[in-house]
Amino acid sequence: MPTTPQIPGVKLEHSVAINMRREVAELLGKPNISFPGAQPVSFAKKHLDELHHEDYYVCEKSDGIRCLLYCTHGDTDEIEAYYLIDRKNDYYYVQGLHYPKTIDDWSSFHTGTIADGELVIDEKKDGRKVLKFLVFDCLVLDHESLVARPLDKRLGYFREHFFKPYEALCKAFREEMHLQFKNMELSYALPKMFDLVLPNLEHGNDGLIFTAVNAQYKFGTDEKILKWKPADENSIDFRMNLEFPLLPREEWEDDEPQHDWYAIPSIFLSVNTGGGGYQRWAEMYITEDEWNDLKNMGVELDERIVECAMDDEKRWRFKRFRNDKKDGNHISVVNSVMESIRDGVTKEDLLKVAGSIRTQWKGRQARVQGGR
Repeated sequence: MPTTPQIPGVKLEHSVAINMRREVAELLGKPNISFPGAQPVSFAKKHLDELHHEDYYVCEKSDGIRCLLYCTHGDTDEIEAYYLIDRKNDYYYVQGLHYPKTIDDWSSFHTGTIADGELVIDEKKDGRKVLKFLVFDCLVLDHESLVARPLDKRLGYFREHFFKPYEALCKAFREEMHLQFKNMELSYALPKMFDLVLPNLEHGNDGLIFTAVNAQYKFGTDEKILKWKPADENSIDFRMNLEFPLLPREEWEDDEPQHDWYAIPSIFLSVNTGGGGYQRWAEMYITEDEWNDLKNMGVELDERIVECAMDDEKRWRFKRFRNDKKDGNHISVVNSVMESIRDGVTKEDLLKVAGSIRTQWKGRQARVQGGR
């Protein structure tokens, strides 16, 4: 079982975080202070056609914690400061990081920089567990906004001006790299992904991410980022509510209804409808042993955000708590996931079309080169 990472650093107080959110929104030219990270849509059969008609990169979907890395200055311009921003839009101040701007000056550092990525724990063959930040996009670098550029240009710019100096620093001082690029492949390299990349990962994985090469970065839900999961990994983040049965009437005190707190409750799952509202969606199936495991965790269970997946009998089953999220999936996301579950795009379906995706990609490339 892969180890779940914890966000390092010190969480900022709300009053301080509000100012940081405004600072980041201004840097990005955003009209609001919500979490700026792009969010994928679930992969459905219609997206197979899209992979044929548009260039996409594919990478593994890490089973970690989604974060943005914000590089700025501290109390003075001479002091560097680094923050991790989670999907709750909370900010964590992290000490001990350093990313030089150039190979020629190790003391230099980036400000006004936001990289998108995921925290994972790599489990080494010697038993060590190493926390790493895997970068898969960049929104702004040294106050220069990259969001309007295509993905390949954003990644190339970040690699040249951020990653290469950091990589050189680590080699010079023989330090283990805690920031790495997530390996991007062309969308038709699906046999390589399934046969070589996924089996050799040192951290948890639960699918693939396809991202359009020529699309700009989009805050919020992005139809050009596709999240594929195996059928048994397609999941939804719900808000969980417990309802305990009533005791028999003869056991009520003063004719007041009394709940049986020792019984297994009904566990209802609700979806986020926006504006703080929730709509009851389904009931979670749970065995007696699973209920005992939940109780023994010693945490508040009612109104927790939980990730659930559907089993072979179409029952929603508990997978884990989503402590990194303050709300469940929006109903639009839920409908997208349900479409993926109904469509059932399998690993075999993807492998079957890899060759034709390659043919279409090469054809587009030839037409572009022929038009020069």
